[in-house]
Amino acid sequence: MKKIFFMILLVVTLTSFALPQEDAQGCKDHPLFNRLSNFYIVDCSENYNEVNLRISEENTISKEGNVFKIDYAFNYESGAKCPSTLQVIKNYENAILKKGGQKIYSSLDPGLATFKLSSKDTEYWVMLEQASGDRDLCEEFYLYVIEISSMKQEIQANEILEALNKDGFVALYINFETGKAVIKPESQKIIGQIVQMLKENPDLKISVEGHTDNVGAADFNQKLSENRAIAVMEAILAQNIDKNRLSAKGWGATKPIATNETEEGRAKNRRVEIVKK
Repeated sequence: MKKIFFMILLVVTLTSFALPQEDAQGCKDHPLFNRLSNFYIVDCSENYNEVNLRISEENTISKEGNVFKIDYAFNYESGAKCPSTLQVIKNYENAILKKGGQKIYSSLDPGLATFKLSSKDTEYWVMLEQASGDRDLCEEFYLYVIEISSMKQEIQANEILEALNKDGFVALYINFETGKAVIKPESQKIIGQIVQMLKENPDLKISVEGHTDNVGAADFNQKLSENRAIAVMEAILAQNIDKNRLSAKGWGATKPIATNETEEGRAKNRRVEIVKK
């Protein structure tokens, strides 16, 4: 009888030991990513905050937005082998690349990686940070997902004209690919409204003027602002507007309209102004 009781107790104990760890109450995976096998969530948080992201061995960049932080730990009770740091990083890297994102930086010592992904309305920055273990055993890591909503603007041709007549200029938030002068598809509506305004006012002449925030080298920002102004001008000209009515100019970061100390301020400074000539 004692032997039977001991065997039952042993089975119950082993069964309990093999149960997977439970996630912390109220925590769940971020919608961008599937869970790595045999990991559970120790803790999580979500709030508007600022995160310093590693973009090279020497440099970091600060990003501000809605920050999701998830603390994952490996469940040794699963009986599976704990993955290496490289395996964990590669798992997230493959997921990001499949969605059209890119790897910005990664390191195995310490375990750290930064990725970027842009969708129609949101820019995502993702960072992995190893919390415990070594190269061979990534026992615990933090996942940060920073969501930055694109600056949206719905403006009509008559509103652009009213601003030009009143103030002599209007600031428009035209979205470009990061670090490039490629206009994103969602901003074609704004271009269309500028074209409509020009067609309805055939004597109006304008200057298209690009502005950036102060992140990065001044020379790069100057050239970027010029190229973006030219890109907008060319998009307007492509819709049968007389080239003699338009000019383009770039100001780089020399004329901010908001602080460059916050992401919100920098977003306002990254603009294209239409100036009445």
